[in-house]
Amino acid sequence: MLPTSNLVHYLDHVSPEIRDIVLELRNLIASIAPDAAEVRHSKGFSYFHDQRGGTVSAGICQIIIFDDHVHLAFIHGAFLSDPLGLLMGDAKYKKYIRITSYDEAPWDYLKLMITG
Repeated sequence: MLPTSNLVHYLDHVSPEIRDIVLELRNLIASIAPDAAEVRHSKGFSYFHDQRGGTVSAGICQIIIFDDHVHLAFIHGAFLSDPLGLLMGDAKYKKYIRITSYDEAPWDYLKLMITG
């Protein structure tokens, strides 16, 4: 994972609410996949198992940051079980869960989805 100081600097431009969501998602990912590689990109972060491949072939998830919400995205989301029906996006491949509020985020369900 990237050093926290780099992360905080990168999140300077987002609102405190969005920053809290991103940081909590990052904590969830780190607790589930402590060996995950983290790569920063223009709209957020990608997490993958570096030993098994790259961001697509060994992808865990992505955090994509918008001004008023965050997507927890899954490269292979079309293949995930989604009993609550929260996944949105391309029916054949990448899907995401839109998170607009820290307090209303389904944290336990997000943890389940990250676990795969």
